[in-house]
Amino acid sequence: MDNKQEIQRLENIVSDIIAAADQQGASAVEAGLNSGSGLSVTARLGDVETIEHNRDQSLGVTVYFGHKKGSASSTDLSPVSVKETVHAACSIAQYASEDEYAGLPEKSMLATEFPDLDIYHPWNIKVDQAIELALECEEAARSYHPDISNSEGASVDTYQGIRVLGNSLGFIRGYSSTRHSLSCSVLGQRGESMQRDYWYSVARSADDLESAQAVGTKAAERTIKRLQAQSLSSRQCPVIYAADVAGSLLGTFISAISGGNLYRKSSFLLDALDQQIFPEFIHIFEQPYLLRGLGSAAYDNEGVQTKNRDLVSEGILRSYVLSCYSARKLGLQTTGNAGGVRNLMIDPGTDDFEALLKKMDTGLLVTEMMGQGINMVTGGYSRGAAGFWVEKGEIQYPVEEITIAGNMKEMFKNIVAVANDVDYRGNIRTGSILIEEMAIAGE
Repeated sequence: MDNKQEIQRLENIVSDIIAAADQQGASAVEAGLNSGSGLSVTARLGDVETIEHNRDQSLGVTVYFGHKKGSASSTDLSPVSVKETVHAACSIAQYASEDEYAGLPEKSMLATEFPDLDIYHPWNIKVDQAIELALECEEAARSYHPDISNSEGASVDTYQGIRVLGNSLGFIRGYSSTRHSLSCSVLGQRGESMQRDYWYSVARSADDLESAQAVGTKAAERTIKRLQAQSLSSRQCPVIYAADVAGSLLGTFISAISGGNLYRKSSFLLDALDQQIFPEFIHIFEQPYLLRGLGSAAYDNEGVQTKNRDLVSEGILRSYVLSCYSARKLGLQTTGNAGGVRNLMIDPGTDDFEALLKKMDTGLLVTEMMGQGINMVTGGYSRGAAGFWVEKGEIQYPVEEITIAGNMKEMFKNIVAVANDVDYRGNIRTGSILIEEMAIAGE
C-alpha cells in the first residue's frame, strides 16, 4: 500500500470513530491516530550492539456530552477495538463533571490550507548500510585522539509516520512525516580526569544530515576539550549559553507564557502581555510553515490553523501560547498552539561565536546544563553547569561542578547579544546567547 492510500485508510478509521460516537449520543467528538515504523542501529567498540525494527500505532478519542468530557485510547486499530474505545470514552464522559471550558475549537478556526511542507523523505537504508554508517561514525570518534578511552556507541535512527486528526465539525486531515538522526557519544581520559560528551545530527531528510565522519569527530573533539576541567570560586560574571543549550532559555520563556501555567497563576510572566520583558533588539517568532522544519505543521493538535507570528518584537511580549481550553479559561482566543510552538526562532545578531566571546571578554561559557532548578512562579533559576572559563575573549580552561543562578526575568532583560551560530537541530532555533551577569557558585 502506498503512502497516500495508507493516509486514506487511516482517515476512514477516524471517520468511523466520529460516526460511532455520534451514534452513542455524543454532542461532539475528536479523534487522533498515529501510525509509524522505524529502524534503530547502535554500534559500540567496533561491534553491532543493537538492531531494532519498530512499528507503532495508536488512537485516541475524546467525546463531549455537552460540557462533560471522556477520553480513551488504544493501540489496536481493528473495528472491534475501535468500537470498544469509543464506548469507553462515552462511558467515562457520563461520570465526568461539567467543565464549561471543554469542547472543540470554533469551526472558523480550523485549518483550511494545507501547503506541502516538504517533511516526508523516507530513508530506505538497509540494516547493513546503517551498521556501516554507525561503525564509521564511532571509528571517527575513537581514532580522533589517543585520550579517547571508551565509547557509549554511535546510533543511526530513521522513522516515518502518519498522523491523522478529525472532529465532528467536518475536519479530517492526515499527513506523513519523517525524522532521521545520527549520534555518537565517547569518553576521554587524561590522568585522573575522565569526561564524556556527544554530538548528533537530525533532519527530515537523510540528505540534510551531517556526515558520519563529522558527527563522530565533533563528539570526540568536544570530549577532549573538557578533559582536566576544574571548578571556579564563587563569583558574579557574564555568561554565554552556547547555541545548543541556549534553547533551554527560550523553552522556559515558552513555558512561562503558556496557557496552562497562566490560568493556574504559576508563571513569573503573569499579566506580562504588551510589557517589555527583553531588550529592544530581541525578536522571537514562530514559523510553522518552514520547509523541512522539525516543528512544521499546517494545524495544531486541535486542528486549528497555525500561522507565522511574533511572540516578542522590540523586546515586548506580543502574544501568549494558547490552546482552545487555556484560551477559554483566560477569556482569550486560541493562538493555534495546542501541542506547543512550532519552529521557534530568535533573530541572530551579526556576531559569530568568536566575536561573542570577544564581546564578553571575561566570563563563563556554558556548554552543558544539569538539573531542573527553575521556579516557574518566581522565575528563580539555579542549575548545575559545565563549560569553559574565558578571559580576554579566549577560552582558557574547562570548568565543571558549578551552579549558575539568577532570576529569569532579570536574565531575559540582561541579554546583551545573540550570535549568528544558529543551531538548526530542533524545534527551537537560536544562536549562542550572552547574558550580562549571573551568580556562579563553585568552590
